[in-house]
Amino acid sequence: MAQFFSIHPQNPQLRLLRQAVTILREGGIIAYPTDSCYALGCQIGNKDAMERIRTIRQVDEHHHFTLVCRDLAEISTYAKVDNIQYRLLKASTPGSYTFILKASREVPRRLQHPKRHTIGLRIPQHPIAHGLLAELDEPLLSSTLILPGDELPLNDAEEIRQRLEHQVDLVIDAGSCGVEMTTVIDLTSDVPEIIRTGKGSLAPFGIAHG
Repeated sequence: MAQFFSIHPQNPQLRLLRQAVTILREGGIIAYPTDSCYALGCQIGNKDAMERIRTIRQVDEHHHFTLVCRDLAEISTYAKVDNIQYRLLKASTPGSYTFILKASREVPRRLQHPKRHTIGLRIPQHPIAHGLLAELDEPLLSSTLILPGDELPLNDAEEIRQRLEHQVDLVIDAGSCGVEMTTVIDLTSDVPEIIRTGKGSLAPFGIAHG
């Protein structure tokens, strides 16, 4: 049975954030809010928890997990970032973007794209996500909380609890945070490539919404 924490979306209770991080460190999976939609998260080094998320989402080994990071310094630890990429990241973070970058040696091979050796990274603009990352002191391995057969991510914590109470260890209720997924941008080539248009504006990349 999943635990259920009601956490204030703007002023998260530190006691509850610390309890959530304890669950993560013990191998748990959490459903938590971001600035785009709810997500599933686990510790970066926990292979079993990662496989549990794959099972919940019913995705294969080619599914791109995202490393949710606190800041640009953390992204630079887990990805190879040149000066041009850094400026683009700085102009658009924190925000509702996922960036595809070449993975650094810090990223376990099982988290990288099997052929391209890339990884998805993001810096969300949500107090609860930031609070969790600060207490965890490392990125959170994450995947959008959209279930097989659904067209949109789950957005109601009570519904998340009803549907996943035996598959996750904690549901964080912070109210609605939307159902629009992040904009996904591939920065591995000279020209940024839009993989998915979502909540994040394309303006920082010199591209108008088409």
